[in-house]
Amino acid sequence: MIGEHLRLGFIPLADCAPLAVADALGLFRAEGLTVELAREASWATIRDKVQARLLDGAHMLGPMPLASSLGAGGERSALIVPMALNQNGSAITLSRELILEMREADPVAMMQAPCTARPLARAIDARRAEGRPQLVFSAVFPFSIHAYALRWWLAEAGVDPDRDVRLIITPPPRMTAQLGAGEIDGFCVGAPWNAAAEASGAGQIVIRGRQIWPSGPDKVLGVSRAFAEREPEALQALLRALIKAAAWADMRENRGALAELLARPDYVGEPAQLLRRALVDSPDAIVFHAAAANFPWRSQAAWFLAQMRRWGQIGPGVDAAMIAAQVYRPDLYRLAAEAVGVSAPLEDSKVEGAHAGPWSLAASLGPIAMPADRMFDEHPFDSVDIDAYLGGFRIRREPASAAP
Repeated sequence: MIGEHLRLGFIPLADCAPLAVADALGLFRAEGLTVELAREASWATIRDKVQARLLDGAHMLGPMPLASSLGAGGERSALIVPMALNQNGSAITLSRELILEMREADPVAMMQAPCTARPLARAIDARRAEGRPQLVFSAVFPFSIHAYALRWWLAEAGVDPDRDVRLIITPPPRMTAQLGAGEIDGFCVGAPWNAAAEASGAGQIVIRGRQIWPSGPDKVLGVSRAFAEREPEALQALLRALIKAAAWADMRENRGALAELLARPDYVGEPAQLLRRALVDSPDAIVFHAAAANFPWRSQAAWFLAQMRRWGQIGPGVDAAMIAAQVYRPDLYRLAAEAVGVSAPLEDSKVEGAHAGPWSLAASLGPIAMPADRMFDEHPFDSVDIDAYLGGFRIRREPASAAP
């Protein structure tokens, strides 16, 4: 019931902003909730604590509740996503030394197409010919937009992410230090850690998440299905508070104050100047609310499941449409959005990456203006035919078994 004490986990990243804002501005209290925010060290800890009911819900990676519901990478646990928290904000950063190698290997491509991984592919070939060790890249979690974006970017240039390089998992706050120490050669992570690597001189951003997929999904609110069914009023109150917080965080006039708020030790705990680079100065500023950013699209859930298939994390027999419908819950989001006067999309799915320019989305309170969302490989995703989508990729890894 409303008034129950809730404990929500988060990772110290700029995109935890909706939780931090709702806490700091009293939006949880205004909805009759008592919420304790728990700062956690890793995504695995977040997952495990929600599964063990030590947390009622959490700031999560978009694919994580899908993987948990399938038992992929850990214990099976029924989680749902009633709301998305943001779009974009991530980037791929490489060490300065590796960028120099790429310039030597393919100087023309580095000038003409600076966002492509083709010079990296040439550098990998040169290293192999010289008998040098494989490059090591890091992502935040196996089931994450960061891991899939890194794999996607590499594979598009002909680099097999499982054979030509070594991929490891590193908690976001540790990545800059590892890059500076030479333990890894690059990473894909969310803000503010790419900016931190540039500020320290350890690395350079080579491509931003928005350049890979404009309007690409990122973090979500994940809760157990049992909690959602046991406390529907508390969940709706939580969603109302977070929708209001996301809208506040998205306002340009609030971004400076948001950077100061997130700099507090209880939240991200990094210098406000660094957070400003991610929230105010960056050309890839995180979207917290505009353009239906909080809507839990089932087509995006299906895209995550397609990536799990592409890279051998689940089998081809998984019913993506069924799992997406069980885990991503736009029906719950619509109830909360209606209560706070926010327009919500009328459909649960759309073709992802189909628009080269601005377009209009049918919604409950009138059309929502949407930006271009065409993906960098110009390979749109229609969840109706995942087999056709995956068949368009030369580098992929699908197991023969149908079970996760």
